[in-house]
Amino acid sequence: MAWFKRLPNSKDHLTPREIVGELDKYIVGQENAKRSVAIALRNRWRRQQIPEELRDEIAPKNIIMIGPTGVGKTEIARRLAKLAQSPFLKIEATKFTEVGYVGRDVESMVRDLMELAVSMVKSEEREKVKAKAQEAVEERLLELLLPASPQRGMEASGQEALPDLTTDRTPESPKPERDRTREKLRTMLREGHLDDRFVELELSQRVTPVVEIFSSTGMEELEFNFKEMLSNIFPSRTKTRRVKVSEARDLLFQEESQRLIDMDRVLEEARRKVEQNGIIFLDEIDKIVGRDHSRGPDVSREGVQRDLLPIVEGTTVTTKYGMVRTDHILFIASGAFHTAKPSDLIPEMQGRFPIRVELQSLGPKEFERILTEPENALIKQYQALMTPEGINLAFTPEAIRELAALATRVNERTENIGARRLHTVMEKLLEEISFTAPDLGEQQITITADYVRERLADLIEDEDLSRYIL
Repeated sequence: MAWFKRLPNSKDHLTPREIVGELDKYIVGQENAKRSVAIALRNRWRRQQIPEELRDEIAPKNIIMIGPTGVGKTEIARRLAKLAQSPFLKIEATKFTEVGYVGRDVESMVRDLMELAVSMVKSEEREKVKAKAQEAVEERLLELLLPASPQRGMEASGQEALPDLTTDRTPESPKPERDRTREKLRTMLREGHLDDRFVELELSQRVTPVVEIFSSTGMEELEFNFKEMLSNIFPSRTKTRRVKVSEARDLLFQEESQRLIDMDRVLEEARRKVEQNGIIFLDEIDKIVGRDHSRGPDVSREGVQRDLLPIVEGTTVTTKYGMVRTDHILFIASGAFHTAKPSDLIPEMQGRFPIRVELQSLGPKEFERILTEPENALIKQYQALMTPEGINLAFTPEAIRELAALATRVNERTENIGARRLHTVMEKLLEEISFTAPDLGEQQITITADYVRERLADLIEDEDLSRYIL
C-alpha cells in the first residue's frame, strides 16, 4: 500500500456524509438511496487516486432504484450529477421499444451524453476567457466608433459625429489627440452612454446548404459527416449588420470567445468527463422486462436489454467527436416494478446492476416536509411567484398539515403519483388567488386549514371528480 496517500477533502471531493447532506437540501427521506449514490460517487474519486493499472480494473457499481413514481428517484440522480459537475443524461428505456425502433441504436445515448459534455466544457472555457474576450470586444467596438477614416465611418453608420469628441478630428489628426479621443470614448462605452448608437458590424458566416438525409435508424453519424463535409467545401463569408452597440457587444463576445477557445482541448476534456465521470439515468427500466419470453412484444423488450448490455458492460461508441469508451460511465436505472421484479431482467443485465435500493412511498409526514423544508420547497416557490404581484402569501402550520393529509388521501383513492400530487393540489388550491392576483393590489394573504378544506374538501370527497381534476 505504498502508493496510497490520503488527500484532504475539498469542495470538489465531498465525503459520503457531505453528499447525503447536500441531497437532503432538496430530497426528503429515502436515506438508503442517498447513501448508495453517495458511496458510488465517492468511489469514483477514490478510483482516481490509485495506480493506473489497477484503476482500469475497477468497474463502477451501477444502481437500480425500485419504487413508485414521484418518490425522488430521478431527482436523486439529477442532483447527484449536479454535485459532481458530471455530464448527466436522463433517458427513458421505453424509447428503444417504439415501433420501428425495436432497440436499435442504443448508442445514441452515449452520443447525446458527449454532446452535453462538449457544451458543458465550452461553457467552462468561455468563463475562463471571458475577461480577454471582453477586452477584445471593447477594442473592436472602439474601432467601429472611431474608424481610421472618420468621414467614411460616420457616413457608413448613417449618423452625425459624436458630440464634443470628434469635431477637431481629421484623417490627419495627430496620434496623441486620437488616443485621447479614444480613451474618452472608452469611458463613455463602459458607462453605457453609447449603447443606443448604431454601428455596422461584419460577422463571419459559414454557408451550408440545407440537407436532410432520410436514413434508417443508426445512420445518424452519416448525416453528421456529410454535413461537416459540405461545410468544409463551402467557404465562410461575412455578413454586414447594422445594430446597436448593446447588441453588437453580445454578438462580438460570442465571436471573440469562440476564437479564444481551444476546441481540441475542449473535446479532449469532454471525452475525459464522459468516460470517467458520465452518468446515464435509465428510467422505466421495468417496462423492458419481458414476462412471457415465448412470443409477442416481450421478445423485443428482451432484445432491448441485450442491446443495452454492451453499453452497460463497456464498449467503444463512435461519435462525431471521436471514439468514446463506456467502461466507467455510471448507470443508474429506475423503475416501479409493479408487474415485474428486478430478477426478471436477463441474468447478464442483473449482474451489471449489483446495487439495488428500494425507495419508500411517501405519506403525510413526508409531504409536510416536502412542502416546507427543501431549498426548492413548493410553498417557497408559490410565495416567490406571488411576490411580483405584491402579494405576501403565508401558510399556517395547520394548513400545511391539511394539504399533506388531503394529498395522501387522493393518492390512496386514485393513482399513487407520490410527491407530484402536491403540484396538482397546490395549483387547485391557489387557482383563484393566481387568477385575481393582478387586481388585488399589495396585501398579505394567509392560507388557513379552513381555506384548504373550503377549496379542496368537496372536490376530494367526490372520487369521480377528483380522478379528473386531481
